[in-house]
Amino acid sequence: MRGMDFTMGEAVTELRAQLRDLVTEHVPADFLGAFTDDPADLATAQHFCRVLAERELLCPAWPKEFGGRGVSVWEQTAVREEMWAQHEPRGAQYMGVNWVGPTIMRHGTEEQQQTHLAPIARGEVIWCQGFSEPNAGSDLASLRTTAKPDGDGWRISGQKIWTSYASMAQWCFLLARTSNGEKKQHGLTIFLVPMSRAGIEVRPIRAMLGPHHLNEVFIDDLRVTEADVLGPVDEGWKVVQEVLSFERVGIARYARCERLLTSAPEVLGEQWGEMPAELRGRWARMLTHCRRARLMAYRVVAMQSEDRVRPGDAAAYRIAVTKLDQDSADLLVEIASYATDSDAATRFRRKVDDHWRYSRASTVASGSIEMQRILLARSILSAS
Repeated sequence: MRGMDFTMGEAVTELRAQLRDLVTEHVPADFLGAFTDDPADLATAQHFCRVLAERELLCPAWPKEFGGRGVSVWEQTAVREEMWAQHEPRGAQYMGVNWVGPTIMRHGTEEQQQTHLAPIARGEVIWCQGFSEPNAGSDLASLRTTAKPDGDGWRISGQKIWTSYASMAQWCFLLARTSNGEKKQHGLTIFLVPMSRAGIEVRPIRAMLGPHHLNEVFIDDLRVTEADVLGPVDEGWKVVQEVLSFERVGIARYARCERLLTSAPEVLGEQWGEMPAELRGRWARMLTHCRRARLMAYRVVAMQSEDRVRPGDAAAYRIAVTKLDQDSADLLVEIASYATDSDAATRFRRKVDDHWRYSRASTVASGSIEMQRILLARSILSAS
């Protein structure tokens, strides 16, 4: 039987090598992400984004007129995998690259494209997502933030919660209700809003993920205009469905799981053979789960490249990869306990600990796993 080829071709193999060399050169070996208590970590990420952008590696699959190189989505997928495997040295830029930019390309005006796409492609701007609310998280369409007509624009008031990176973001991809329709999904509108505008207050939420990840955003009489609207007024839900599909496949969680798992035998050395056979067997099965999640991601990426975005497929992938995130983290904690004292083992344990803490929220973030199951069930029933 022929083995599965995950290399995506010679060009992607060379790209991966280039990216790994750049990480080795510009990112400290003990880097665990941009959003820690040490400001140097964010500075590292901001610098690394500029390094990638200068080499046209930040968003290579974007069209050339928008700051990319027009290469295949598989090269962009390789970038996504390599970055997440290395604890995301792009910081929050993955959000702009993975779904904010592509959504503006598809639905934005020419002025919005000129305003936003070049800064994202240069790695100069951080975006946050104004979706979830205290009573409208997984049931996003129940949101209560309201945009009321005001002359040639609107006045927005409401509250958002769990807003990642809001304390440092320059722009917000904001969803608000502009009218009431027969269904709660009707009458929603997307606004592209600068976080510096009067009427926005950010309050950090401290959590074990570290600073900057989670925030409350209070919106009080925020003034927006027609120029801030993305897509048709009252039809934002259609755009949101695309956004969520891109977002849910945009983080290659399987790549970090696989990297930590495959590095374990080398880090443990002789201790690897002294682990219980049952634990090594679970390790092998978990690597199989990594491959499965990767294949599911590739299917969604292929469909998106053909403009066939189906929420059910994205939901199925999301269920698999978030469970993988948590199950692999639990297993890696057990494996790491067998590592002897060495610099490599210390770094490994720190990376495993970071992976474990981050994985706790994976089945809630970007839509709870329960909602993903509902989406998947609906898609199966509608197709039957």
